[in-house]
Amino acid sequence: MGPLPDFRNCTSLARVRLDNNFFVGNISDSFGVHPHLSFIDMSFNRLYGELSPNWGECKNLSVLKISGNIISGKIPHEIGHLTRLGQLDLSSNKLAGEIPKELGNLSTLLCLNLGGNQIIGHIPLEIGKLINLETLDLSANRLIGSIPAQLCQCSQLLSLNLSQNSLNGSIPSQIGDLVSLQAELDLSHNSISGLIPPQLGKLIMLVILNLSHNMVTGSIPLSLIEMVSLISLDFSYNELDGVVPNNRVFKSAASPQAFRNNKGLCGELQGLIPCHRSHTSKGSEKNGHKVIISIVASLIGIVFLAFAIVGVLFLMQQKEKKANIEATRRNHGNIVSIWNFDGKIAYEDIIKATEDFDAKYCIGNGNSGSVYKAVLPTGHVVALKKFHPLEGTTIVDEESFGNETRVLTEIRHRNIVKLYGFCSHPRCTFLVYEYMEKGSLARILSNQAEAVEFDWVKRVNAIKSVANALSYLHHDCIPPIIHRDISSKNILLDLELEAHVSDFGIARLLKPDSSNWTSLKGTHGYIAPELAYTTVLTEKCDVYSFGVVALETILGRHPKELILSLTSPVGQKMLLRDVLDPRLTFPSHQNVAKEVMVSVVRIALACLHNHPQSRPTMHQVSKELLVLRTSFVEHFHKLL
Repeated sequence: MGPLPDFRNCTSLARVRLDNNFFVGNISDSFGVHPHLSFIDMSFNRLYGELSPNWGECKNLSVLKISGNIISGKIPHEIGHLTRLGQLDLSSNKLAGEIPKELGNLSTLLCLNLGGNQIIGHIPLEIGKLINLETLDLSANRLIGSIPAQLCQCSQLLSLNLSQNSLNGSIPSQIGDLVSLQAELDLSHNSISGLIPPQLGKLIMLVILNLSHNMVTGSIPLSLIEMVSLISLDFSYNELDGVVPNNRVFKSAASPQAFRNNKGLCGELQGLIPCHRSHTSKGSEKNGHKVIISIVASLIGIVFLAFAIVGVLFLMQQKEKKANIEATRRNHGNIVSIWNFDGKIAYEDIIKATEDFDAKYCIGNGNSGSVYKAVLPTGHVVALKKFHPLEGTTIVDEESFGNETRVLTEIRHRNIVKLYGFCSHPRCTFLVYEYMEKGSLARILSNQAEAVEFDWVKRVNAIKSVANALSYLHHDCIPPIIHRDISSKNILLDLELEAHVSDFGIARLLKPDSSNWTSLKGTHGYIAPELAYTTVLTEKCDVYSFGVVALETILGRHPKELILSLTSPVGQKMLLRDVLDPRLTFPSHQNVAKEVMVSVVRIALACLHNHPQSRPTMHQVSKELLVLRTSFVEHFHKLL
């Protein structure tokens, strides 16, 4: 935290990483020309000012990320001179003006994210020149005009998000040619009209399709049932009519709300009205029958042969299409390659690396699945969460699988475990995560040697990391995300013992127009007490769970007895030295000041208040842990 350093005279600057801090400063006054600068990430700070044209002189830049700040002004067209740029992320700022057409010169660009700004004008046709682009996010701006067909020349796109703008016109049929689209196609919250192109059915690797809140007309093309990888689709708030296909893809990917507020959709899926045949009067029905019989009698001999020929051709075409789909499935292994991972993972590689999920590769078990360690042929080490079939069936828990995939493809934070991909192969369903070398917090605390290595400084930093992740989920995501299962088993640690939140299998989006009721789910001993008598889900449920985890980290064990004793006179007089993990030396001024430990414990106890309204928010917790003031909880009895 503090003021942004002045880098203008650092001509040898090569890498700058200041992300996820509270640096404050005018970015216009802090940087000059840095010919050796190759990487800069200043995301999620409090930087303001405007981007200088000098950025265009940093010819070696490969990564430029300044998302989550208060940067204003226009995007300098000089950025188009950065021919080595691979990632450009200026999202969640206050940038205005138009998208410079010069960005089309960035031939090496893999990720372009300008979402969450105030950018106006049309989408430049030149974006179509970015033939290596994998992620394009222009969402939540003020863009107008139609979706340019030139975008469909970006044949490597994995994710395309143009939602929350004022785009109009129809959906280009050429989008169906973007067969690499995997993570999402989100065109929601625009003014798009016209029909849904049947060509979208060619996107057989797509996971998320969202066309909601537009003015799309006509019926849902039957070709969309070929999108076998879909786990989420939304056609709500349009002007669609006709029958919704009743097949496995639509049953598994569509929620009951996915078709609401349309002109006349019907079908057998949950949330739809049944389709009824319209009835006419008896007289007109008889006359109609006479006409139909007359026509059929005169034409039956002619059309019979035509129908036979068309039928044979159709069957041949369907057979060829299924063969192509199966070939594509074999090539891609039904696996999605998501951001921050190099290359695609084949299903066969996973099977070989784990010897068909042999127990000797298993490193953990949970309610919905088991976790395995796999070393891929490329040398990458990943963690695989293989989902168990539901009890008494051969079907996996699709709700849990869908939850984790939907949430983790949308969010990015250094203290949230990264999702590299997933597989929905008929033989098994699993997620591919970054591998956390040290395992779970619960495992570390239960191991004598590793618990000693996990000293006070590392423990406090781990608590801060979890708080930062939850603050991001609750306050920086729209809508807010409630994890619902924060526990020491779901906090993973890397080689540096930095904490990462994992397991979003029961996570929920906190929607403002919903009652947000919930069933009692989570890990026993970490669930907020109010969920025993109310079904309303709030962020304060995660706050309580965080308090338990924070105390567990300091005590070295689950704090059940301490939480119970705090309600008694004896508990109010407990000394801090009596409850800290005895495996570590009591904090001294030479490593961690006692005042710091007192503050951490006080913050944790504030999170455990029986009344949800009395608990702090995770933003307050994260901020307070950053400065560690001892005045966080007033009127609390002394622990020392």
